[in-house]
Amino acid sequence: MLAVSELIFVTTIAATTALIARSFLISPPSSAPCLPDVSSEHLALLFDDGILHHGNTDALKHFAFAPGTHVWDDLRDILIERFPDFPGLPESGAAGSISIRPKDIGDRSEIEMNWRDGLCWVHIYEPVDDDRASGRMTQDAGPSEHCIRTMPHPAWETDEQGRLVWKNDAYNRLVSDIGAAQNDTLFALDPTKQKQRCLLMGSGDENEWFEVETHAVARGGIHHATPVTALVRAEEAQRSFVQTLAKTFAHLPIGLAIFDNRGQLGIFNPALVDLSGLQASFLATHPTMLGFFDALRENRRMPEPKNYRSWRQDITDVIAAASDGQYHETWSLEDGRTYTVQSRQHPDGTTAFLIEDISAEVTLSRSYRAEVEQFEALLDSVDDALVVFSATGVLTFCNAAYRGMWGHAPEASFADMTLHDALKLWAPRVANAAVLSELSHFGTTIGSRPDQSCTLDLVGGRGFAAGYVRFRVMR
Repeated sequence: MLAVSELIFVTTIAATTALIARSFLISPPSSAPCLPDVSSEHLALLFDDGILHHGNTDALKHFAFAPGTHVWDDLRDILIERFPDFPGLPESGAAGSISIRPKDIGDRSEIEMNWRDGLCWVHIYEPVDDDRASGRMTQDAGPSEHCIRTMPHPAWETDEQGRLVWKNDAYNRLVSDIGAAQNDTLFALDPTKQKQRCLLMGSGDENEWFEVETHAVARGGIHHATPVTALVRAEEAQRSFVQTLAKTFAHLPIGLAIFDNRGQLGIFNPALVDLSGLQASFLATHPTMLGFFDALRENRRMPEPKNYRSWRQDITDVIAAASDGQYHETWSLEDGRTYTVQSRQHPDGTTAFLIEDISAEVTLSRSYRAEVEQFEALLDSVDDALVVFSATGVLTFCNAAYRGMWGHAPEASFADMTLHDALKLWAPRVANAAVLSELSHFGTTIGSRPDQSCTLDLVGGRGFAAGYVRFRVMR
């Protein structure tokens, strides 16, 4: 029979052994894994040479295991579908640990294995708010979790190797719409960029653009994708429109200079180079309005000022008028050319100048005016009175003999003189009023009609020198 001291010693050794075994079971020697969620269900099992030696209450109830009766293969058969990497035999030998993730990317569970000699600890962490387990978000999930899950834009997490470890509902919907595999990463990202645009090829003809923003975390990265398809298409349309405008401006004979809201030259066309005589290299430096007009003056493509002292003030006045869209001037250059310059103000603060060479039009107008003046002088030398009415019955020309006969100068009147007004002027001095009726009928008749002539007797018995008046339609 054992002595009391020996009995106490054996009891102490047994209690110490039990405490050490419990410590190894609950707290394995390696550190616990970093979990996706701090609130999780922890299932722990201890195997000794492949035989279940112990387990916590939750694990034994969950798997319906009993120590000493179940082996490693029983656990593997249950977990192999969710965890394809679950080993066929328990690890043994020197101390070590491994982490095993499920095949489903949306499954946030994790297995942590620790072993030493013939003992192998299996810790299974089941997140409480796992959608796979509950099928819905539990009431214990915080507002931030609800916000991330239900946000309309795709969000996902990747590990250090770029593998997908978590995704929200919007990402799942996008995977379903694209028809991609659940474990595939939809976006090919450049790890060196925090923000980048990615093109997602759809199953149909429509492709979608996303702007992906990446935030680095301890074990990988968190990514947020914002749809920017409409923005990308708008930018493409804008670029196409600008290119079309550039091609159109390149063929315009009118010089175009567009200054931005800071007063710097932003856009110009080749015609501006020809009309201004300025080098394209100078215009490409984006000069200010003052520098642009000063260069025009130096290049003698502006009217030369009377004195340079007032030049700066004149240019300031030009810029002020142009900024209000009220500048419209004709420049007569010393080389004989004539430019018309006008400004256009836009709501965003930009100012456009249009410079056009109208030398040919001015020359033609001057030549035409000289011919008209010569023709009028020739008609003034004719002794017969001559008056011309337009198709609408407005007096457009009369010679000196007509003005002397009737004592009337139509050009001195503010209002247009019509045929009706002229007949009223003639009536007091015409003896045969029937002739005036014929003139009125002839002038108001529309269409082609033959030339007519008749005698017009003036009051006092004195008639025309030719004895008649002729009225005809000018063709």
